[in-house]
Amino acid sequence: MLEKFIEYLKYEKRYSTHTVKAYNKDLEEYFEFSEVIKNSQNPTELSFQENRRFIIYLQNKEYSNRTINRKLSSIKRYFKYLMAIGEIEESNFKNISSLKNENKIIVPYSINEMNKLLSNINYANDFEGYRDKIIVELLYNTGIRQNELINLKISNIDFANQKLKVLGKRNKERIIPITYQLTTSIKKYINIRTEIQNIENEDILLITKKGKQTYPSLVYTLINHYLSMVTKKAKKSPHVIRHTFATHLLESGSDLNSIKELLGHSSVIATQVYTHVSLGKLKNIINKAHPRAKK
Repeated sequence: MLEKFIEYLKYEKRYSTHTVKAYNKDLEEYFEFSEVIKNSQNPTELSFQENRRFIIYLQNKEYSNRTINRKLSSIKRYFKYLMAIGEIEESNFKNISSLKNENKIIVPYSINEMNKLLSNINYANDFEGYRDKIIVELLYNTGIRQNELINLKISNIDFANQKLKVLGKRNKERIIPITYQLTTSIKKYINIRTEIQNIENEDILLITKKGKQTYPSLVYTLINHYLSMVTKKAKKSPHVIRHTFATHLLESGSDLNSIKELLGHSSVIATQVYTHVSLGKLKNIINKAHPRAKK
């Protein structure tokens, strides 16, 4: 039944490959737990208490509350599917509550840090160096997600009108304007890219030196490596660059709805996380505006 559910997500719901893999991994872990507890690959037989033990089992594996909640959400979605097709009458997971998420504040990189990342680092003067820099430029100039970056196609870049088409979550398309400078950088990278032999998919923009499509762990490792050269902030990832993109736009006066469209959020509620301001900015406001600041 798990295979049918995965096919449902892939072909009927048309979820991205990354999302489908996440669902599959979460549910396989649940099925394995069921086999240990009940000696059965049918987790619908687990009781409320046994499902609570599954949460403890995940905590013992040192998963964060956020990761555990994602796994619980996957399982609840699976049971909902089983009810919809008449396999079960009631979900035995319905009374399992999510854990309280740790509200970790994402600290964006400063404009100075991003300028150093793009201007002060000596990227290698070869294919991989050009590719690595264009990855950084695309993430910061467009705010696209890591998965959107990896799947970006050359045919979706309109060089003449300086814009690119992105396929986001649930296969939702959006258009993002790009600068002349970024357009020029992409063209230069594509020209260097011609030296790579046996490219598997000529339309995929970002590839490895072996001609294969880039992948999440590669992009994450590259971003972590280069950011380590310019910042001491603990969190270094493509997602934080996306967060930085939105924060810098907001602090420069862009309205929230425009940022929402650029990020591909379905609701402005998701975009409101970027309405925070940095401590440095608050200090500047106080120093400039408070009547006692200069005394």
